[in-house]
Amino acid sequence: MIKIIIGVKGTGKTKTLIEMINSALDSSKGSVVCIEKGANLRLAISHKCRLIDADEYMISDAQSLYGFIAGLMASNHDITDLFIDATFRICARDLEAFDKFVVEADELAAKNDVNLVMTLSMPEENATENIKKYL
Repeated sequence: MIKIIIGVKGTGKTKTLIEMINSALDSSKGSVVCIEKGANLRLAISHKCRLIDADEYMISDAQSLYGFIAGLMASNHDITDLFIDATFRICARDLEAFDKFVVEADELAAKNDVNLVMTLSMPEENATENIKKYL
């Protein structure tokens, strides 16, 4: 399952994501992982969540983000929930590449039975038809 939380800056996307992470931590029988850009969530999320700073791993576009999450899933079969904050920024704000990433990430998450939730900072009306399927 994949879900995208979309909105412009200041609309509460990250706050919603934090609530979803904490809820997943309460109910998951496996690992909960969150990828972020920078270290903004360190104090807001329980230490039980594996928090990963995309910048530390030089993840700077959609293709490297896909490769990274594929590697996470390949190396840890216990991941039940994966959250990505500031996904569009991590993907260098490349809408075409992000659109392709969403399809590939959906297939990967379904194949590995992982709930995948991402935040996307943009006006909803700018989302492609493909992205709108996951809102």
